[in-house]
Amino acid sequence: MSGVGFLIVDCISSLLRRGGSAAASKRRATVGTTSARSGLKGDRGGFRTNVPLSLSQATGAATPAMSGWDIVRVGLCQIPVGPEKERNLATARAALERAKAGGAQLAMLPECFNCPYDNACFREYAEIIPEVGEEVDPVRTPTIHMLSEVAKELGIVVIGGSIPELEDGDGEPQPVFNTSVTVGPTGTLLAKHRKIHLFDIDVPGGIRFMESETLSPGNRITTFQMPESLGSLRVGVGICYDMRFPELSMVMSREMGCELLCFPGAFNMTTGPAHWELLLRARALDNQVYVAACSPARDELGSYRAWGHSSVVSPWGEVVATTEHGPDIIFADLDAARLGQVRRSIPTGAQRRADVYLTQLAKTPGS
Repeated sequence: MSGVGFLIVDCISSLLRRGGSAAASKRRATVGTTSARSGLKGDRGGFRTNVPLSLSQATGAATPAMSGWDIVRVGLCQIPVGPEKERNLATARAALERAKAGGAQLAMLPECFNCPYDNACFREYAEIIPEVGEEVDPVRTPTIHMLSEVAKELGIVVIGGSIPELEDGDGEPQPVFNTSVTVGPTGTLLAKHRKIHLFDIDVPGGIRFMESETLSPGNRITTFQMPESLGSLRVGVGICYDMRFPELSMVMSREMGCELLCFPGAFNMTTGPAHWELLLRARALDNQVYVAACSPARDELGSYRAWGHSSVVSPWGEVVATTEHGPDIIFADLDAARLGQVRRSIPTGAQRRADVYLTQLAKTPGS
């Protein structure tokens, strides 16, 4: 059986152990969602709190009543990225400040926001990033130090896009990862995600890019809990190419209780028009969650031209906030009432036939 087959079997086995079947009792979840699109100038919205949807709710088993969050506003910072790291950090700081001014409780930066998206740059710009709970060293990791300072000053959660990370250790050369760090309103690290699926593609007549020429893959799935004061929903984090793999989003939402999936990303002029919105809507609809993806602004003269079009998609599969390819900040209000309404109206979580999927996978040679 392939690695993917084992992953699916493990997921389904877990679902079965926790009561997921068509005959399971109806969910007691009361979460919902109506998202709102906001302009760059930033109107403000109301905010409250919530507890994440548990796996037993996603699979139909009886669960305790949820305390329930209400509205959480997210801000996506589609910023230009150039060769000067200090300038990139200043641009990111200013964008986060504007996101806060627009009412964002959670702000996200794009993939590789402190350096050009280029294999020739990754090791040069890489920083040693601490683990969750460790102190941030301003000398070894000036980018994460900036994020920590800004998140604390603004009192928001910041998903710091991604930056190249050099693994700390003796000997040369140390591996480099494409890493996203999430910082909480106290300035402490809430999560650290190393891109799991490396962007290795070769599209005839389109684009060839091989991250594996310089980067190493991560091996952990990443989620975090928003502080209660900012709306305590559970958030899953992937990076760009990670969104192409539905198994990852399924695990984060169905297995780990995430209600929002965030993907800092940098699709290009070949894959962007064809797949960017399609993938975001698919991940949202498949798992009945919100999905947010933040791209860099397009640099027409750069070696890598990003698609842009940072977007937020609702659990109904609607694009509720988006933009074009230039610098912008977009806002969306994640609405718990709408989330619950979608899940009650089309209760796929309670209707999944894990017993059938597991049986078939076990029978299929080479699956």
